[in-house]
Amino acid sequence: MPSRGDLLALAYAAVAVAAVALFGFTPASVGIPATLLLAVLADGIARPGSGVLYPTVTHGPRSGRKVALSFDDGPDPEVTPAVLDALARYGARATFFGIGRALQAHPALARRIASDCHELGNHSWTHSRWQNFFGARRQAEEIERGARAVAQVTGAATQPLYRPPIGLKSPPLARAARRLRLTLVAWSLHSHDTRGGDPRRIAQRVLDRIRPGDIVLMHDGHDLHGRHRPTGARALPHILEGLRQKGLQCVTVSELLDVTGPAA
Repeated sequence: MPSRGDLLALAYAAVAVAAVALFGFTPASVGIPATLLLAVLADGIARPGSGVLYPTVTHGPRSGRKVALSFDDGPDPEVTPAVLDALARYGARATFFGIGRALQAHPALARRIASDCHELGNHSWTHSRWQNFFGARRQAEEIERGARAVAQVTGAATQPLYRPPIGLKSPPLARAARRLRLTLVAWSLHSHDTRGGDPRRIAQRVLDRIRPGDIVLMHDGHDLHGRHRPTGARALPHILEGLRQKGLQCVTVSELLDVTGPAA
C-alpha cells in the first residue's frame, strides 16, 4: 500500500495533468500545483506535529487531568539521575526517548529508568542531524537498532514509541515507519530547555501554557558527544510542584494515550 507521501505525489500528478488539460501547458498550470505540493511537503517535513507524511501523535485526551513529560537525547550520567530523583520525589512517571548508543553506553542508568517505572522510547540509534536525508533503508536501520537498544533494557517484544531526531520527518522515514508499524510521537508543548537560561522561567513557561493531555518536550541529554543540557533537570522540580498544585498527574506517553500496541 502506498505511503502518504506517495499519495501526495500521485495527487500532484493528477492535479497537474488536469490543469494542463484545462488550461494548456503553461507556467501557471504546472507551477501552481507544484507550489501547493511543496508547501504541503514542507509542512509535513518541518513541523514535528504534522501528520501529512505519517500519523503523528501530539497530545492525549483533553478531558482528563493527565499530562506526559518526555525527555529526549539521553541518558546522560551527569543529568539523567537528577531528573529521575525529581520524578521520584513527586511520584511522577515520564517517557524517555533515548538515543540507542547512549542507552548502550550507560546500561545501569538505562535500567534505572525502566526500574523506576518510566517508559523508554526510541529516538534512533545515533540521532544524526542529517537523518532526515537518509533513504528508507538507512532510516529503518537507525530505527531498528535503536529499538533493539530499548528492548535490551525493557525486554519488551513490541516496537517502542518512536520520536525522530529533531522531530523531523521525510517520505523515506514515512515508508520505513509504515513498514515497521511505528507509533510516532511529537509534542504539544516545548519547554525550550535547550536554550539554557533561568530554570524558573522555563518552568513558568511550561506551567503558564500546559493543558490536560499535553505532551511536554524536555531534554535530559545531548546528541553531541561531551555536551550536556542540565537546564531541564533544574527546571523540573519547579514544574512538578506547579503541576501538583494544578491537580495534573504526570504519566507516561503510553498511559496518556492508552496505547496497547503499535499504530496501524
